[in-house]
Amino acid sequence: MSLFDKKLSELHSLLHKKEISVSDLVDTSYKRINEVDDKVQAFLTLDEENARKYAKVLDQALGLEKDHGLLFGLPIGIKDNIVTKGIRTTAASKILGDFNPIYNATVVEKLNQAETVTIGKINMDEFAMGSSNENSAFAATKNPWDLERVPGGSSGGSAAAVAAGEVFFSLGSDTGGSIRQPAAFCGVVGLKPTYGRVSRYGLIAFASSLDQIGPITRTVEDNAYLLQAISGLDSMDSTSANADVPDFLSSLTGDVKGLKIGVPKEYLAEGVSEEVRQSVKDALKVLEGLGATWEEVSLPHSQYALATYYLLSSSEASANLARFDGVRYGYRTDNAKNLIDMYKQTRSEGFGPEVKRRIMLGTYALSAGHYDAYYVKAQKVRTLIKQDFEDVFEKYDVIIGPTTPTPAFKVGENTKDPLTMYANDILTIPVNLAGVPGISVPAGFVDGLPVGLQIIGNHFEESTIYRVAHAFEQATDHHKKKPQL
Repeated sequence: MSLFDKKLSELHSLLHKKEISVSDLVDTSYKRINEVDDKVQAFLTLDEENARKYAKVLDQALGLEKDHGLLFGLPIGIKDNIVTKGIRTTAASKILGDFNPIYNATVVEKLNQAETVTIGKINMDEFAMGSSNENSAFAATKNPWDLERVPGGSSGGSAAAVAAGEVFFSLGSDTGGSIRQPAAFCGVVGLKPTYGRVSRYGLIAFASSLDQIGPITRTVEDNAYLLQAISGLDSMDSTSANADVPDFLSSLTGDVKGLKIGVPKEYLAEGVSEEVRQSVKDALKVLEGLGATWEEVSLPHSQYALATYYLLSSSEASANLARFDGVRYGYRTDNAKNLIDMYKQTRSEGFGPEVKRRIMLGTYALSAGHYDAYYVKAQKVRTLIKQDFEDVFEKYDVIIGPTTPTPAFKVGENTKDPLTMYANDILTIPVNLAGVPGISVPAGFVDGLPVGLQIIGNHFEESTIYRVAHAFEQATDHHKKKPQL
């Protein structure tokens, strides 16, 4: 049994009894990476020398009479769009291929305070644009359950690294489902917190009003530990919410008696495979057996979520990515004849096709002749989608449905059809548009591939969705199964 098969609380106890050391945990991580990462390709950059040095420092600290937190000494992987001081951060793009940040993201500072050990930076879709991890400029991460299938995206590397046992947990980012969809495909637990719950300072922006950093773990309990560490108000992020951070662990009671669940009919409609639909029905039976009740509800504007999301996110991306021009940092072409040519060539050579596609779409939507017809209308629809959620949460505690319409698809299956690829996020996108929290937990298997159950809560109600997710997890054994690499 790997040390990484144990729960966080068990490792914490073993460390304090000195039955294992931080160096043992770091060794376990790098040994596993050496064994399997040539197949999975989850990591873009490893920081082995510094990680091993820091592990020795923490081992010495264990001998001191000091209260160490529950994350002390645990190896973590960081998605490569979260900046890390002194560790290459590329956002999986050629245009940032040699970018070495001079500061840490707030979440990384918080993890440093919790004394975790950063193992390395994890692969993703370029600038977080994609649903399969095939848009990385450097490598295509594979799904540990079936190496011929995608791990999901854009945090596919973060989910695959945890599923493959390379790190104990990881950080991802979620703009339209980019934590929850890969968590479902890889059979792990992934949470998108309420917008503003976790600081975005140091997250390389894709769509600023939608992006949110969140934890990917093996269990719900571990997820709550990690969210506890990274949450809170940050003066460096103007969108960070001044909301109390509750003790998320206190909600893991296993008790859901009297809890009211809304199940949107739109989330079980055409396009969702029968096997995935059945896994949701089975999950609802489990929760009913634990004392919860459920009713069918409607989120009528969900049908417009996909178009709304791609207009708004692409518009924000076209503005955010304007800074990558070859002047201040990042890649610069060698073939320019003048300044304008340098801008054009740098961006043409530095960005991949999906990033270019979204910049063009966003620039079009923001242009003078189309701004009202597309961008303004999409903002109005976003408000209606948010109102749908508010209406349901007046009567129900959580909303439940599938995380994805199908299990993981094969590598290359959808790359030539962007619309099919975009539709993969159809069940997760409304959560980002409304700014509410959502979690994906393992809910069974279809032909040996994991499927995820999505649990959505009201704003800043992570405690409630953890309560439901934990109760469901304890009543099932889906999370105990691991891929055989």
